[in-house]
Amino acid sequence: MPAVIRPARRRVAAAVAVPLLIGALGACGYGSERDSAPKGGKNTTAQGKALSADTVRIGYFPNITHATPLVGDHEGIIQKELGGTKLRATTFNAGPSEIEALNAGSIDIGWIGPSPAINGYTKSKGKSLRIISGSTSGGVRLVVDPKKISSLDDVKGKRIATPQKGNTQDVAFLNWIAQQGWKVDAQSGKGDVSVVRTDNKVTPDAFKSGSIDGAWVPEPTASKLVSEGGKVLLDESTLWPDKKFVITNVIVSQKFLDQHPDVVEAVLRGSVKTNAWIKDNPDKARDAANAALQQLSGKALPADIIDPAWKSIEVTDDPLASTLRTEADNAVKAGLLETPDLSGIYDLTPLNKVLRAAGRQPFDAAQLGKQ
Repeated sequence: MPAVIRPARRRVAAAVAVPLLIGALGACGYGSERDSAPKGGKNTTAQGKALSADTVRIGYFPNITHATPLVGDHEGIIQKELGGTKLRATTFNAGPSEIEALNAGSIDIGWIGPSPAINGYTKSKGKSLRIISGSTSGGVRLVVDPKKISSLDDVKGKRIATPQKGNTQDVAFLNWIAQQGWKVDAQSGKGDVSVVRTDNKVTPDAFKSGSIDGAWVPEPTASKLVSEGGKVLLDESTLWPDKKFVITNVIVSQKFLDQHPDVVEAVLRGSVKTNAWIKDNPDKARDAANAALQQLSGKALPADIIDPAWKSIEVTDDPLASTLRTEADNAVKAGLLETPDLSGIYDLTPLNKVLRAAGRQPFDAAQLGKQ
């Protein structure tokens, strides 16, 4: 997960005593709440007539795999679609705290990975949230110390980090291990491979010290490890059909969707237009994302990290719903999740309305909701 962003105005501590797919949630603060865009960004004020809500509160991570909100917020693209409705943004450190904020009504719409979205939906018995769009595919790699590991077979017996027990990358790595015929206890991480659950912000130091031999991690952590002498042994995209899998999608509070569908549509128009701008202007978009990261975390990524990290992701409006089902099935196989009822987790009605208005084809929910 990205480095902790200390709150500028308030800090919310979260403690949840239920078993979570992405691991137990302790006290989790999240970043500064602010009017969008970040300082130095464009179109920072709401202009024109407000929609049905005066304000919409969004959440996302200061992370390359959250390129859509980073760029869309920084460049004012989302705010422009909202007109007089004010956009407020909060940055998060991890999925559990973002889900908690959504459930508490602290945010209305969030960009988040598939595992916490699945967990939030199943724990609320389908009442708390809906996935309403895709955002990003790819951006996950297995990076190793080439002095210790020269082939995939060499991973056996080594210490490999993942960000968190049961998180999206942890599940993917456990599934890959099982496909090799190796055994690992999903709860402890012990077995033919030692799976070391390590926060992404400390993984590079652990790699440099030699306490881990590699890591299955998202960007930009993967590229940080490469900059420290690591070697990309496997890109997770090569394991998926068409090399596409959901790493970030867009969720909304069911209550907010019911009460303010026009605001949800406006945010999705901004998301769709942001992704189109990113694809048409990849270098400018990369620089905008890095500028937003600098303003949010106090530090921009150097070129040898931001460039390969940016190239490894693909922004997409497609929710890639079938891959979310596969990721849930993999978590069940690993013993980290009871078989979930995901029927209804998607509501692509507002997204497909936006797409049809733009003359584009709608996306499919893979029989997991409205479309």
